[in-house]
Amino acid sequence: MYGKFKEHLTREIAAIRNEGLYKDERIIVSPQGAEIELQSGEKVLNFCANNYLGLSNHPELIKAAKEGLDTHGYGMSSVRFICGTTDLHKTLEKKIAEFFGTEDTILYAAAFDANGGVFEPLLTEEDAIISDSLNHASIIDGVRLCKAQRYRYPNADMAGLEEALKKAQKNRFRVVVTDGVFSMDGNVAPVDKIVELAEKYDAMVMVDESHSAGVVGHTGRGVSEYFDITGHIDLITGTLGKSFGGAIGGFTTGRKEIIEMLRQRSRPYLFSNSLPPMVVNTGIRMFEMMSETNELQDKLHKNTDYFMEKMKAAGFDIKPTKSAICAVMLYDAKLSQDMAAKLLDEGIYVIGFYYPVVPKGEARIRVQLSAGHEQHHLDKAIAAFTKVGKELGVIK
Repeated sequence: MYGKFKEHLTREIAAIRNEGLYKDERIIVSPQGAEIELQSGEKVLNFCANNYLGLSNHPELIKAAKEGLDTHGYGMSSVRFICGTTDLHKTLEKKIAEFFGTEDTILYAAAFDANGGVFEPLLTEEDAIISDSLNHASIIDGVRLCKAQRYRYPNADMAGLEEALKKAQKNRFRVVVTDGVFSMDGNVAPVDKIVELAEKYDAMVMVDESHSAGVVGHTGRGVSEYFDITGHIDLITGTLGKSFGGAIGGFTTGRKEIIEMLRQRSRPYLFSNSLPPMVVNTGIRMFEMMSETNELQDKLHKNTDYFMEKMKAAGFDIKPTKSAICAVMLYDAKLSQDMAAKLLDEGIYVIGFYYPVVPKGEARIRVQLSAGHEQHHLDKAIAAFTKVGKELGVIK
């Protein structure tokens, strides 16, 4: 049987290549940072990592990881409720709740697991999930695992959300779920208006802060801080793998009764190994650093404003953003790959995004700014984009 299946896969892979949609992986041989080294020996500036605060190779976090290894060993070899819970896990959960102003937190191996494991334990076919059309794949998959009735509204469209909420009044419980920052466009969800509508139509609110925590809000506490609605969001999911050190690990934080039920019934939590102590201890130190200074957030916001202003002045079609994501719109999938390849030749590491990661005809290069970037890094990237953009006819 595999011989036939192999032929099928070979044809499918060839078709992906012919359409210009094949995803190659570039191999990095250095720590993550503003400047990285590739296996080819090239040293390039990295503008496509989720390393928003530049913490992925921070000496304080490396020190904390080593301390975690020394005090608690390498791995837990168990799930949380058997013998996989340490004092470090409980401390990190408390730190996250304090940071977001919530009541309790539960850790997961990844944010994908946090979103995949949140709906099924809480909701049944009597209930309703109302989801933004551009929500992350992990939310979509989590919703699919749940028997609740599904409603979908156009991205950040409050009229569409209100219409869905009206239809869902027949359901027992309702939850509106949205990304805080939509990862491909960089726009911030209007969570203040979402909360307003949710309160009007008796619904709960869940926000995925993976791309907004550490970035949005004056001190990086996400959309609840940005809109001054701390305490009004029932459930927040997020990751330790982006702003918060860039390693691995997800979390859900919010109402204590919800978190308690997830501990009892959330399958990715119950059946996955606990996070390694070195990751957890590093997370503790990271949240301490976030409360000690606002220097990194200030620098990130300054870098983002500068880059956006210069790129728009150069003539690029840029999606509006209030985050650290700058979507340079190209619309054509092959053009996005060609431009990314030419930018690599100029020492700028970026990736072209195209279907199915974004809708057909919406290809772009997603530039991600970091507090690890200095102004000369930004200037080099802007100059490279301008040069390549003119060569390919993207700008005049």
